[in-house]
Amino acid sequence: MKALETEDPKTDDPFEDLRVPVHAQVPDGHVLWPKILAALREVYDPEIPVNIFELGLIYVIDIEEEKDGVSDVNVKMTLTSPGCPVAQEMPGWVQSAIMPIEGVGAVSVEMVWDPPWDPSKMAETAKMELNMFY
Repeated sequence: MKALETEDPKTDDPFEDLRVPVHAQVPDGHVLWPKILAALREVYDPEIPVNIFELGLIYVIDIEEEKDGVSDVNVKMTLTSPGCPVAQEMPGWVQSAIMPIEGVGAVSVEMVWDPPWDPSKMAETAKMELNMFY
């Protein structure tokens, strides 16, 4: 498996707090988190011009303890609606984005529908980009 050859994402963004949905349960102290976040920010719902993380579709990221130099990643996510036309493809896109990261072993993506997604789950930057102010 070829490792993703990118530098660590820039972490001195003064607006980073606005780019993270408040409800997202993420391992922000884990060494792999910045690379996983960067990978998720490259995955878009094709109908909405905002990445799936800032859109609030990622509910939970769990990174399991490292074994033999790799950690398994478990993702719980949702879609903007159960009838989303890419409902079958989206978990594969998320898995494909995370798998190449050096230090990542298995990646599981579970679709959850409770709680249902609504615009309040978006990061502040996503709301601004889509002109949705709450």
